[in-house]
Amino acid sequence: MNVWNFTGNLGRDAEMRYTAKGEPALSFSVAVKAGYGQHEKTSWARCTLWGKRGESVAPYLVKGALVGVSGELAQTKFTTKDGVDQYNLDVRVNDVTLLGKKSAESTEAPQAPAAKLNPHDDDIPF
Repeated sequence: MNVWNFTGNLGRDAEMRYTAKGEPALSFSVAVKAGYGQHEKTSWARCTLWGKRGESVAPYLVKGALVGVSGELAQTKFTTKDGVDQYNLDVRVNDVTLLGKKSAESTEAPQAPAAKLNPHDDDIPF
């Protein structure tokens, strides 16, 4: 079984793409922290969510958002121009959970003022 579950913050806004056949693919990168203090390290997971689910969550996956991700992990190797071997963590996402916002002033709609429950409350002398 190949399942990786992790949480992290998005490094940039998610990007919606479509294949030549019109299949939606949502791409996003997640910073995954491990360790603590001076030993803390950050790894980046490149994530892809296929299909209509990707289209539906795309507006909410913005830079800094905290997400939980579950999916199939693959590690790909590439060589830089300098001849150094590097690795990418690629995740085919099965499930994504929105865990938090990047800040309190995020895209939440402003609340309307509460309506009075009883319009005659002002007539009561106590």
